[in-house]
Amino acid sequence: MAMVDYSLFTLKLFSALGCGLMAGVFFAFSTFVMKALARLQPAQGIAAMQAINITAINPLFMTALFGTAAACIFLAISSLLKWHQPGAAYLLVGSLLYLVGTVGVTIAFNVPLNDALATVEPSSTEGASLWVRYLSDWTFWNHVRTAAALAASALLTIALSYRAVQF
Repeated sequence: MAMVDYSLFTLKLFSALGCGLMAGVFFAFSTFVMKALARLQPAQGIAAMQAINITAINPLFMTALFGTAAACIFLAISSLLKWHQPGAAYLLVGSLLYLVGTVGVTIAFNVPLNDALATVEPSSTEGASLWVRYLSDWTFWNHVRTAAALAASALLTIALSYRAVQF
């Protein structure tokens, strides 16, 4: 049973760190990357964001984003099965915040915006028009996923501390 407890502790730690890491990535975009891109001419901003969106699809980033999600799914289920244990509510809410507020928002809002941006010619008038909306909409949803990932990290850290005091 001690090995199961240690594995669950490790999974909580991985999830809390993963949520914090993703919050940091999204925070960087919200606080300076998107603002820097907005200062460029639309064609340059579009081309830069198109390149960012292509390079973001790499094993390290995808593992951080979706590996954390997989761990959160497991933790959410585990928290329901062990609801009577201290910290279970923190595990459940933290996991759901990451799954819905970070991954769900990414899939439902940021990715479709990225897909629309990928199809425009950066120097076209259609591209310039889309860019204005993209900057506003994409950044708004990025703020949402930043806050969700940060809150999830905090809640999972609190859940982790319940077990840590028992060691």
